[in-house]
Amino acid sequence: MNISVVGAGYVGLVVGVCMADLGHSVTCVDSDENKISALLAGRVPIYEPGLDQLLERNVREGRLRFTRDLAAGLAHSRIVFVAVGTPSAPDGSADLTGVFAVAGQVADQADGPVTLIIKSTVPVGTADRVRAHVRERSRFPVEVVSNPEFLKEGAAIDDFLRPDRIVCGVASAASQTLMEGLYAPLVRTGKPILFMDNRSAELCKYTANAFLATKISFINEIAALCDLVGADVDAVRRGAGSDSRIGPRFLFPGAGYGGSCFPKDVRALVDTARQAGLELRVVRAVEEVNEAQKHRLADLVVARFGADLTGRRFALWGLAFKPETDDMREAPSLTVISRLKAAGAGIVAYDPEAMHEARRVLGDTVTFAARPMEAIEGADALIVVTEWNEFRSPDFGELRARLASPVVFDGRNIWNPAEVRAAGLEYRCIGRP
Repeated sequence: MNISVVGAGYVGLVVGVCMADLGHSVTCVDSDENKISALLAGRVPIYEPGLDQLLERNVREGRLRFTRDLAAGLAHSRIVFVAVGTPSAPDGSADLTGVFAVAGQVADQADGPVTLIIKSTVPVGTADRVRAHVRERSRFPVEVVSNPEFLKEGAAIDDFLRPDRIVCGVASAASQTLMEGLYAPLVRTGKPILFMDNRSAELCKYTANAFLATKISFINEIAALCDLVGADVDAVRRGAGSDSRIGPRFLFPGAGYGGSCFPKDVRALVDTARQAGLELRVVRAVEEVNEAQKHRLADLVVARFGADLTGRRFALWGLAFKPETDDMREAPSLTVISRLKAAGAGIVAYDPEAMHEARRVLGDTVTFAARPMEAIEGADALIVVTEWNEFRSPDFGELRARLASPVVFDGRNIWNPAEVRAAGLEYRCIGRP
């Protein structure tokens, strides 16, 4: 099939590359000149394991193209994925400007029947509004399908090609038949394609992300309680997570969640409910707890070194909001850095993949180290913010020797407290005695 993907950001690029790898002829369209120039030169503008190899292969074999010209990108395509951003507006609602702009352009330029597949995360009712919008402008039938993505940054390729489930909101038998054919190669192992109405599909995405965010905020509150009563949150989460009704995933305390999905989607779900006349008290509390949790590491540092950190220098390991990505959007590291800088401290930071993005976001307010051990040289303490694998087994003796003060703050509980303390280091963590 000839497929167009409008929006070559994280979601659109993964969708386009994977669809090309399934044998389709795919054109990715984006208005960002720098992004398209990089892709045309074979450079992937985001870090996602395996994406660069798949992209190179499909470009080489002629199945994948990139352009800024929407009209050219849509030529001969009867299937258009909409994967533009839906950022949070100041009131927490999702900004749908990009979605409606693309839908309108597709309707204006269609030279035959088109199926618009909305991959962007959008509030309930968006498909209905888009359907009405394109009906007024197109001379040809335009089907609108809600097809939310469930891609984890760092594992997006595998999530797309080997999904737990595929959710499709459709309004006609023709749309269902098309989606069954499009995704047939991905469900040969028996994983389901779940067909439902558009509104239910739209709400599926927000529900899933809000529930996962709830587990994170919940265990972070339990970790705070553990600190007060002398319990070990690691033992607590293992005991609770062993219940099959609960499960162990996302029950890891830390510095809070960030990224492009959870913060935005939690806010948008609260706003959707507010507009419908319902206050989602649990979901609203999830965001409040998370925002407070992002300050937890800075609070620990201030409690140890005092409110005035003038002349102090701290090493940060990890800048991205999670491992296996370079995404800095709403990363907890930004809150930690802001708090410590405001108190007068200097920061030397290292991240395996997010340094370029961090420089763009932070500029010269932070010093960046080329290696982890370079960052800690002479620092008053080490603060672990992101749990990259390469941080999990350091030489604690070397850490002790290089630090000016033998203090480490483990914001992700990745180390064994006894082992760290045996090396002569003062160890501070989240919810463990």
